[in-house]
Amino acid sequence: MSESKAPKIEFPCDYVIKVIGDAAPDFVEFVVEVVEQHAPGLSDDDVSVKDSRGGRFASVSLTIVATGEPQLKALFEELKASGRVHMVL
Repeated sequence: MSESKAPKIEFPCDYVIKVIGDAAPDFVEFVVEVVEQHAPGLSDDDVSVKDSRGGRFASVSLTIVATGEPQLKALFEELKASGRVHMVL
């Protein structure tokens, strides 16, 4: 059996991140602030929000310009370390 390798990403590129956490009035603002620290220049068109059916969770999708794996790793780690984020995809 051969090992399949993950596809190589060529940077810089547009990169979609999905952040899932508990729904709160300031959750989207919090996510955008953290993402802006690592990938400045987001516009309203780069952000979309979807609430869960029961309203308990919120999903924020953002399109950023990714510059490299270190940037993405730092962004993912900061979001997860906040305690407010359940999952980053």
